[in-house]
Amino acid sequence: MRIANLSGRLALIIDGKAVDVEKASAGSFSADPQAVYERWEVFRSWAAAADLPEGVAFDPAELGSPVPAPRQTLAIGLNYRDHASESGFEVPEGLPPVFTKFVTSISGPVTEVKLPEGGNTDWEVELVAVIGHRAENVAEGDAWSHVAGLTVGQDISERVSQLAGPAPQFSLGKSYPGFAPIGPWLVTPDEFEDPGDLELRCAINGEEVQKGRTRDLIFSVPALIAKLSAVLPLLPGDVIFTGTPAGVGLGRDPQRWLAAGDELVSTIEGIGELRQTFVV
Repeated sequence: MRIANLSGRLALIIDGKAVDVEKASAGSFSADPQAVYERWEVFRSWAAAADLPEGVAFDPAELGSPVPAPRQTLAIGLNYRDHASESGFEVPEGLPPVFTKFVTSISGPVTEVKLPEGGNTDWEVELVAVIGHRAENVAEGDAWSHVAGLTVGQDISERVSQLAGPAPQFSLGKSYPGFAPIGPWLVTPDEFEDPGDLELRCAINGEEVQKGRTRDLIFSVPALIAKLSAVLPLLPGDVIFTGTPAGVGLGRDPQRWLAAGDELVSTIEGIGELRQTFVV
């Protein structure tokens, strides 16, 4: 199953077309895309059995984030060994670095992003997991049952702000407007042959800059849910950015940053792509 936020309304994506959920359910489910996660199992049961109308074609630019207003966004750092190495850090043990991307940074899959003045703006393609059922002290073996679905995320990062001392400002440096595009839709785990092994790619103006597989995560999606839920409850509709593989601008020699006019395309196998254009 694929669900999307089409012009602010919850939609099911079937064969590339959109079915408006509120209309198809005669009002049983809200049009609010964020609200569906509070009734996730009921919604899944309805969607599996419903006699749905034919969908309508849509422009990808009309899509918003399938999780536009999560109560908690947890982002994971250094979760691929090659990225930890290129960043000059040791591989984390126990629990990886955790920060947030504030909700006002969240946007849809096709956007125009303003570059912060005087900054060094970087790219980080990431698999994003969305919680569908409250998770508290969840065992790793049970963690997938708490996941509503997977989607594509970009952890766009302004490195000057992020790394400024005396204490680094990870959350602020990664939370400028438009710095958390998510989409194009949410895909439920059962849609994948193996939801733990998906290919990620990122390209700038057609040049591939990142390529990896989620099987190489140091802490897998289930491991992250187990470790995070041991500290705080994960709530329906919460978002986890799971980390990025090597190839970011910070780790290059010479370092490379996004510039006005650049087009950033981020893709994950079996899900789809994000497309960001940068302006000043």
